[in-house]
Amino acid sequence: MRIIEVALILVFSVFVAIITLFFALLVCLESRGGAFYSQIRLGKDGRSFKIYKLRSMYIDAEKDGPQWALANDHRVTRVGKFIRKTRIDELPQLWNVVQGDMSLIGPRPERPELVEEFEKEIPNFSDRLAVKPGLTGWAQINGGYELTPAEKLAYDLHYITNKSFMLDIQIMLRTAKIMFTGHGAR
Repeated sequence: MRIIEVALILVFSVFVAIITLFFALLVCLESRGGAFYSQIRLGKDGRSFKIYKLRSMYIDAEKDGPQWALANDHRVTRVGKFIRKTRIDELPQLWNVVQGDMSLIGPRPERPELVEEFEKEIPNFSDRLAVKPGLTGWAQINGGYELTPAEKLAYDLHYITNKSFMLDIQIMLRTAKIMFTGHGAR
């Protein structure tokens, strides 16, 4: 599967680079600070890695510490709302897929401090670390930002239990629809 993922990324790399650079420019024009940011996230078996994203929030959005993103979050810029709705903010993570830290499909990787918190509150939360995290997943196409961590876990565990090539194709097609139409994204 990895060879297919890398081949797909190579085929679409020029298109993705143009879109990413265009929105990186818009991010910089709208608010101060760089267009990209990175964070430490937990991957398969709890291994940490650096994830890359287009910045969708104002610079000091987490000055009081990490917070769970909410629908209509006041910390999100206007451009940020669009790139989140269409998932364009996630495109730099294709580099994480090429590096082998992530897969195209799987549970979204979380920050270590959030995983630690959720493990205390939500039974079996760490079960999602059994597979590589993904750029998109079952939870993202079935609820996205509006799901609670427990709801996301239920979708993630459904994916892990039912993982198949056909389910991956379904997730990719629904993700493409969200990216190109904005419909289905919440």
